[in-house]
Amino acid sequence: MDLVIAVEDPLAADVGAVLDRHLAFAHEHTPPTHVHALPGERLQDPAVTLFGARQAGVLLGVGAIRRLDAEHAELKSMHTVEEARGQGVGRAMLRHLLQVAAASGCKQVSLETGAMAEFEPARTLYRSAGFQQCEPFGEYTVNPFSVCMTLALGDQLFPASTGLGM
Repeated sequence: MDLVIAVEDPLAADVGAVLDRHLAFAHEHTPPTHVHALPGERLQDPAVTLFGARQAGVLLGVGAIRRLDAEHAELKSMHTVEEARGQGVGRAMLRHLLQVAAASGCKQVSLETGAMAEFEPARTLYRSAGFQQCEPFGEYTVNPFSVCMTLALGDQLFPASTGLGM
């Protein structure tokens, strides 16, 4: 798959459409008070950088990094359009986001995702990259709808066993 991953404007029409699908998925499977997905307007925060994965100009997925502090970042808004799932888009985006985080001096990357069965593919992807379940961080709380995960970024970011190697 020939993907181009680059910074995107969260308010661009095609990006907004993918973010809307992401939010709709979250609201379909999660109680409203536990949906932590961000709309495009909130992804314009200076602490957030949104990336898009395109093939032949078509947006297939998005993912963002939110800087929590000088050494800790959070993954946000990871979403692959349904038509492109199973083709490596999410894995490529995750690899890119982790490389960006490491290059910017982050030592740790964390995330929150749903605990329901519909989010198992995401949790499986994150575990395959070395993420481990952790206590809630930031504004997240202990609840039956959320799973928080974290990864310490080491010298060897993508060992071959993760499937994220170059």
